[in-house]
Amino acid sequence: MQFLSDNAASVHPAVWEAMRAADEPDSPYDGDALSGALDEKLSALFGRECAGLWVATGTAANCIALATMVQPHGGVVCHREAHIEMDEGGAPGFYLHGAKLLLAEGEGAKLTPESIRAVIDPIRDDVHQVQPHAISITQASEYGGSYRADEVAAIAALAKERGLGLHMDGARFGNAAAFLDCSAADAAGPVDALSFGFVKNGAMSAEAIVFFDPQAADIARYRRKRAGHLQSKGRFLAAQVHAMLKDDLWLANARSANAAAAEIAGACGERLMHPVEANELFVRCTAAERETLREQGFGFYDWGADAARFVTAWNTREEDARALSKAIADL
Repeated sequence: MQFLSDNAASVHPAVWEAMRAADEPDSPYDGDALSGALDEKLSALFGRECAGLWVATGTAANCIALATMVQPHGGVVCHREAHIEMDEGGAPGFYLHGAKLLLAEGEGAKLTPESIRAVIDPIRDDVHQVQPHAISITQASEYGGSYRADEVAAIAALAKERGLGLHMDGARFGNAAAFLDCSAADAAGPVDALSFGFVKNGAMSAEAIVFFDPQAADIARYRRKRAGHLQSKGRFLAAQVHAMLKDDLWLANARSANAAAAEIAGACGERLMHPVEANELFVRCTAAERETLREQGFGFYDWGADAARFVTAWNTREEDARALSKAIADL
């Protein structure tokens, strides 16, 4: 019974079908019909003009997006536990040619205008210090917290006031939108670029960088090629994005994962370390208790010495979620 990561989930049948349907000759790279239709499809979803570029990984999506906002002598304000800081192997520094990550605090791995100001206000406006060029927030956060519309708007207002770009890492964007019960536009808010995650949510190997300034997308196309992410048969990545967007599959899958997480959360009580606002649960349990769960067939990651992380997915079986709920309640 697998709760290690939604990255381990199977590919949704609709995505396989879309890829098979795309297995016909077409123009290479991003010159195919499916890639060409992404801008219109994403603009309709978000209710404003935008441009979409497919890439194969969330790391590439985050870093290529940020590279359009940040010069090598600049910095990106992000949470101390943000994925770009903790889990991307120094890729931001590589893609951004040495630009620095400026680390901020925040409960539940979420930033606030106050925590951002605490980082940028002390920076002198001179050549001797790294200047902030962008802010990156994560929706849902690394601890499964979802930014409300007013929270994103407040950060966006600060970014505009200071002349900073605003990027959203949306690896679990669908889960946040499902929890908030809102549109894609409301879940994203007034950001400049969104890394729209699909791999954790049923796709095989496709994420989308959504630029709400099409001119930024023109820059990113060159950076995508230079980074080795302009795949020659890009239609297969575009096909996955179209499949996830069709009939809001991205949202239905996220709702399924969230429902499984909510089922388990109901049994955790005071063991929960953070509110469950997506599909991740951080649960206090001893090493002996974790061993007990593993002996019953549950897969998950330890989270420090006295906790575990459980992640549900679009295809988590109801009986598995119920079994884990009972097992946690019985500890």
